[in-house]
Amino acid sequence: MTSRPAGEPVTPEIGTRTLVFALVREDGTVDAGELYAVAGALGMSDQQVRLCLKRLVAEGRFRQEGRGRKAVLRLTADATGAVEPDVEYVRHAYRQDQGLAPWDGTWHLFAFAIPETSRQARDTLRDALLHLGAAPLQGGLYVSANDIGEIVEAHARHLGVLPSLTRLTSRDLRVGDETDPARLAALLWPLQRIAERHEALAALATARLARLSSADRPTDTERLTYAIELAASFTTAMEPDPLLPPELLPQPWPGAHARALAARCWEALAAGTGQDPGRLRLFRLYDGSLLTPTPPTAPPPPRP
Repeated sequence: MTSRPAGEPVTPEIGTRTLVFALVREDGTVDAGELYAVAGALGMSDQQVRLCLKRLVAEGRFRQEGRGRKAVLRLTADATGAVEPDVEYVRHAYRQDQGLAPWDGTWHLFAFAIPETSRQARDTLRDALLHLGAAPLQGGLYVSANDIGEIVEAHARHLGVLPSLTRLTSRDLRVGDETDPARLAALLWPLQRIAERHEALAALATARLARLSSADRPTDTERLTYAIELAASFTTAMEPDPLLPPELLPQPWPGAHARALAARCWEALAAGTGQDPGRLRLFRLYDGSLLTPTPPTAPPPPRP
């Protein structure tokens, strides 16, 4: 990454491949001139971009028409590798922030004892639980404040270890002598590290909002660069977040503040540009329908 002036927020590392997929338009194309311009703004060399495009074409993910900055890339496979949120997971986060998904006081517990002969399945199930925001209590026993039971069961069934999985719920969780739900959450999840990632997102969104509202308006290339940085920072903050209910978190919780700032910044980025930013899939993924949730008929499970 290029060096930034003092006081600039720290932005997440963005890979060249991720950048290419982030610039895919609604029609499945990438403008090479736009790609090279944004890559340069992010501190990537032309050589990096050329090598990345060569690999993507060799993999069959894109077809290239033309050469250099005048080329057009056409997507031929799913845009895996893009900076994309899990839509229902993010909607659930915003519902929590707005008080639309209160906690009912239920802990969801999962236990399994899978033999060494099925070690890969055991490790995969463990990783799925951690990805879903569950916390380990002790060997083979995990807890979540969210109802992720059906998703965990689906993983276990797919791995062929469903008979080894036990599910239960409790409103009376005790770890040692601790029974207070908020203190249990602080004990079981790395809240400080999660908060720091949200604080970084908030700092980036604040800086970009200030720039977007200044008299010296950013260029279209700068807007696209900001959008990709914001999406990457949003993903970096959200990926490790178990989305604990607000009742279990310190208040004010920086996650809610950061997501509110991100929504404001996204709206500002999507407006006032000479080239319609809605042409990018990235803007559609973070549009108002994602960041302005409505009360659900039933609470969706996080991270399907």
